[in-house]
Amino acid sequence: MKKLIITLVVALITSPFFAQTVFDKFDGQDDVTSIIVNKKMFELMSKVKVDASDKETQQYMNLIKKLDNLKVFTTSSARATTDMRSAAEKYIRTAGLEELMRVNDSGKNIKILVKSGATDSQIKELLMFIEGGSKSNETVLMSLTGNFDLNEISVLTDKMRIPGGEDLKRATKGKK
Repeated sequence: MKKLIITLVVALITSPFFAQTVFDKFDGQDDVTSIIVNKKMFELMSKVKVDASDKETQQYMNLIKKLDNLKVFTTSSARATTDMRSAAEKYIRTAGLEELMRVNDSGKNIKILVKSGATDSQIKELLMFIEGGSKSNETVLMSLTGNFDLNEISVLTDKMRIPGGEDLKRATKGKK
């Protein structure tokens, strides 16, 4: 009995560390491009020496220390777009996210949602879903977790060239 209880406790404690998100099913699909950066990579990136006079790079380095995971999935496939939309809608209903911005412009739909932290500008999770548009008809699903300030996001999108970064930058301008 004691072994059973210990096994259950270990399983319950370690499962959050190995838990997959609802979006991980898109990783490895032929018609989906994925970018996944985990906490360990952010920790390694934060150890890089930078010029102290370069304020933008210094802001970037300070931000990446606060991040846990970045997952970006892009596709032009109609099937994958439908799956991404469905997964995002289901996740939005259950994850306790608040809508930050929604734009529908010339067939391009953008949704940016957040899970707030201790203050209004502190964010635990940011979810962005972009669908359609006249140029590439590309769908982007991005999930960013950590404990960061919303005002720092534009530095991240500039340095990492994240798909949909320009839309995210416009959404965070003026949010204090």
